[in-house]
Amino acid sequence: MTNGIPHRGIPFFVADDVRYNFSVYDVVRKGMPTSMRQGFDNEKYIELQAANIRKRIAQFGGKLYLEFGGKLFDDYHASRVLPGFEPDTKFRMLESLVDDVEIVIAINANHIEKGKTRGDLGIPYDEDVLRLIDVFRSRGFLVGSVVLTQYANQPAADAYRHRLEQLGVTCRLHYPIAGYPHDIERIVSDDGYGKNEYIETTRPLVVVTAPGPGSGKLATCLSQLYHEHQRGIDAGYAKYETFPIWNLPLNHPVNIAYEAATVDLDDANIIDPFHLEAYGETTVNYNRDVEVFPVLNAMFQKIQGESPYKSPTDMGVNMAGFGIVDDEVCCEASRHEIVRRYFTAACDRVKGKCDESVVRKLELLMQQAHVSPEQCPAVVASLKKAEETGTVSGALTLPDGTVVTGKTSSLLGASAALLLNALKYLAGIDHKLELIPASVIAPISKTKIEYLGHHNPRLHSDEVLLALSISGLSNPLAAMVQAQLKNLKGCDAHFSVIISEEDVKLYKRLGINVSCEPKYEIKKLYHK
Repeated sequence: MTNGIPHRGIPFFVADDVRYNFSVYDVVRKGMPTSMRQGFDNEKYIELQAANIRKRIAQFGGKLYLEFGGKLFDDYHASRVLPGFEPDTKFRMLESLVDDVEIVIAINANHIEKGKTRGDLGIPYDEDVLRLIDVFRSRGFLVGSVVLTQYANQPAADAYRHRLEQLGVTCRLHYPIAGYPHDIERIVSDDGYGKNEYIETTRPLVVVTAPGPGSGKLATCLSQLYHEHQRGIDAGYAKYETFPIWNLPLNHPVNIAYEAATVDLDDANIIDPFHLEAYGETTVNYNRDVEVFPVLNAMFQKIQGESPYKSPTDMGVNMAGFGIVDDEVCCEASRHEIVRRYFTAACDRVKGKCDESVVRKLELLMQQAHVSPEQCPAVVASLKKAEETGTVSGALTLPDGTVVTGKTSSLLGASAALLLNALKYLAGIDHKLELIPASVIAPISKTKIEYLGHHNPRLHSDEVLLALSISGLSNPLAAMVQAQLKNLKGCDAHFSVIISEEDVKLYKRLGINVSCEPKYEIKKLYHK
């Protein structure tokens, strides 16, 4: 028990949002939370993964179509559950193979028509394709083509294809196939894959990626295998998907965390029965891959005369499990991620963005992983602070295990106060010292109310950082505090109510993992 707040194994201290007592700080036993320690060896993983892909290319005579699942250079889920895994690790791994790599980006024409957007970035899939091309090219990769899958003369898809052509990007069309994926005879024929436009490629490793799920990566790979075979070229297929990690137990927290991340898709991790039967080894795979494997196997046999694989696990090349160097750290980080996913879903339910069933599934996953919100120090501290003060409060776990709190005041929102308190603590600056004078805050608040149409004069997180920057011109302490922003990466924050999207985005840009209680501060129908 610390300051009346229970905890399990992670020492922490709740800093008052009015003033700091440095004599107390000096005697508090601090420890680094497992989420702040390294559980994953990035460099080891990159080396092993690149070597395994090279081995698979050689297995197929020098031509491999690699279905690249998940996010390439902004995989924040992996970095949260595997501390030490950098968000761009997979991208860096590909860079070690750059001279052998050609990129093909698949996008579903129906997604273009419907304006489907990425939930993490908030941009449409079609715009994300352009973003991906720019990033790949800036890092020296060859982007060969963009393929529009499920193309059926959709007007928006036609306009997008024309736009790509104007930009000098090669675009190919793949069409819906009647009876897909079960009518093998039709699919693997001139009336199936044969109608798709052939994508000309020049490199040994063709990475097929996409802005999101359902884009047609697998179908693109198989269509290319058909066309390559028709041209007398032997080519292979493999799948690169980080999760679930095949050589971790089914109920390992890392794998449960992935199930929590994809709970809205109604999918599940299962034991690969084909691998168990073929080799007597227990491995973990995704239910969709297991269900579709007999169909894929039949397609391989139809295209190439025989199948190179005996199981869905065989198709994968993922080596992430071998990069784990501290299982305890990864387990703890994954449990915290499951809790965050629960809070996200609970808030989405309040916002009308998901069903009650999603929240219930996440509650079951928390039970399965033996974790509850009460085991997260920031959650407990934020609720305690809200109860004590009767106002919106937040708490943030710092790298040394200390928990700092902040609450809404007349000048600052809870997220802004929490951010400022955390930075002051990291800089070793007494909270009683004024960093942002009222002469700076007052005009900002006035502008918000009188000119920008806001009803709330309190500063948001981004606004308090701008005010801090201005203060830094005349106050060196403010500059010292601002310099601590880099030390917030990987920290956990929790709030007693749903905070604004602006504040959430700012916290995420700083690398802070943020969650909220599933309720609004004000009872009204419309919330921005």
